[in-house]
Amino acid sequence: MLGYYLHTKNAQQALDAIAKGQSSVHLSTDLHLSEQDYAVSPEGLVLDEDNKLSIADLKKIVKKTQRIYLCSDGDMEPIEDRSVGYYKLAPTEGAPLLEISGVKMHISKGTDPFASASDMAKQAVRSGDNVLDCCSGLGYAAIAAHRLGAKKVLTIELSESVMGLRALNPWSQDLNNDGIEQRQGSSFELITTMPSISFDAVIHDPPRFSLAGELYSEEFYSEVYRVLRQGGRFFHYTGNPHIMKKGSSFVDGVIRRLIAVGFKNVQKVDHLMGVSAQK
Repeated sequence: MLGYYLHTKNAQQALDAIAKGQSSVHLSTDLHLSEQDYAVSPEGLVLDEDNKLSIADLKKIVKKTQRIYLCSDGDMEPIEDRSVGYYKLAPTEGAPLLEISGVKMHISKGTDPFASASDMAKQAVRSGDNVLDCCSGLGYAAIAAHRLGAKKVLTIELSESVMGLRALNPWSQDLNNDGIEQRQGSSFELITTMPSISFDAVIHDPPRFSLAGELYSEEFYSEVYRVLRQGGRFFHYTGNPHIMKKGSSFVDGVIRRLIAVGFKNVQKVDHLMGVSAQK
């Protein structure tokens, strides 16, 4: 682990334990992957000899409800990147989600971002598959595909900011496992360099249409079709259906374009806000 991860919930747990005069508190410092006991005193929380958080530090964390702080080497910094826009990890009851300029990049309502990404992977991936994961974000779908038994997963992410955040995210560390290749770049461009009939499954989780319309285009879907083997499966996260013009929905447009390039068995998957298809 790179350090200790604190957010509103576990910082409040520490403050409550201190207020009750306890000598220790049982909490997670790796974003709900595990829990253990840490010492507390009237002065604050003791993570280790070099990392001690004062009452003031803990109150600051509690106040910032949508931030995650990484405590290491005696420092406490929010996990965020403001170099181009505002990218950050935000806490949930499970795996953290990626938020870009206030927009959540995962299905999180009523579920966990890792669980919803796993459900997306299950729509397309079978054991032994070669998998392409486009616009991978924190890499949850790629990790899920690998855990489902994929032989090889190639995962592509354009944003260097996102790549940096996921390097700090405990839930993304399995991206370093054998069988997963991480590549930084444009999915729209890189897919054109890939051999035809080279993947059994493709997972596609693009930014919203207004930010990356090319990733919803017939041209891109043609490339997905080309790199899939016959019978290969495609899952495409589209986000909330919204009306683009009267009588025609955004998702219906996606479906029309997928059918136009040759996909069959094209179906809406409402609970995952996406579309599944087969070559």
